[in-house]
Amino acid sequence: MDIIDHASQPLDEWRAGVMTRMLVSALTGAEHLSVFEQFCDPGSGAPTHLHAVEEVLTVLDGTAELWLDGERATLTTGQSVVVPAGRKHGFRNSGPTTLHVRATLAAPIFEAWFHGETEARRRWLPQPSSPSGSSSREAPPPQG
Repeated sequence: MDIIDHASQPLDEWRAGVMTRMLVSALTGAEHLSVFEQFCDPGSGAPTHLHAVEEVLTVLDGTAELWLDGERATLTTGQSVVVPAGRKHGFRNSGPTTLHVRATLAAPIFEAWFHGETEARRRWLPQPSSPSGSSSREAPPPQG
């Protein structure tokens, strides 16, 4: 059994005002999902994007304005939304304090297509196996 110590996992600044901590992914041994949390300053969040897999977004603390295709909603602490695969969505912190969100994706890596970009952004890709047969779980440099 592998125990993951989340307190020892680093925060990574994905974009200005958004700190992200990977909790579970291919790097920690997951094969079918990834879980991460984000801490967003007021006005910050995730721009419009989509994933090839289903995602669950949960507000752990704060208030988020979320959009899914043409719909908009406000989520508060303790609320979640299921984002179907292939649907354009995003969110921003619409409150006065830090927004704490947990995202769960039905894939062991993060892969997203952001509005206006032609290539997917990927994170938490496992390193290729070394010639000795062992593999590294270190994260590659941030990709955006």
